[in-house]
Amino acid sequence: MSDFDHILNWKLLRGSHEFPGPEGGTCINEAAIVARGLPYQRVGTVERMPDCFSRPICRLAMMLNDNATELQRQRLLPFVTRLACADTPEVERERDRYIDAYIQQSWSFGNKFAFDRGLAALEGALAIGRQADPLGIEEAASRLDAAWGPGTPAKRRTGSLSTKVKWWLGLQQTPEGVG
Repeated sequence: MSDFDHILNWKLLRGSHEFPGPEGGTCINEAAIVARGLPYQRVGTVERMPDCFSRPICRLAMMLNDNATELQRQRLLPFVTRLACADTPEVERERDRYIDAYIQQSWSFGNKFAFDRGLAALEGALAIGRQADPLGIEEAASRLDAAWGPGTPAKRRTGSLSTKVKWWLGLQQTPEGVG
């Protein structure tokens, strides 16, 4: 269970960041790079993502990340290990069309941010084409921990694992100890 602590305590923030601090502090795409085992890099646009990442999916993830509330943004954490799924140009175009169609069906996405609808679009787009290589919790935790650097204590876990997982899945309104 302690291997999962670092993922539970990684905090997703709006925008791009120089380097993750002791509290986590990156956008979803920057966290995905680290979880993939690549050196940390700042991501201002999806074009800066390594080639193994799907551009349409990372673009949607960035839009969700940057337009979400603090609590909504943390619901993106389970997707961090799934974004490295680039595929053929045809599949990438299909993902792009899927995302565009899904979002255009939601009349409120532009004015009143419909996070849950965007999250459903992300889940659906991730089901198209190649899936990211499975990454165990222990490996992801190790990579995120390494990004914090040696000598930086990881934040103590707040709340229970089951509570946070229920919150991520939308089965609970307010997570305890997340904020």
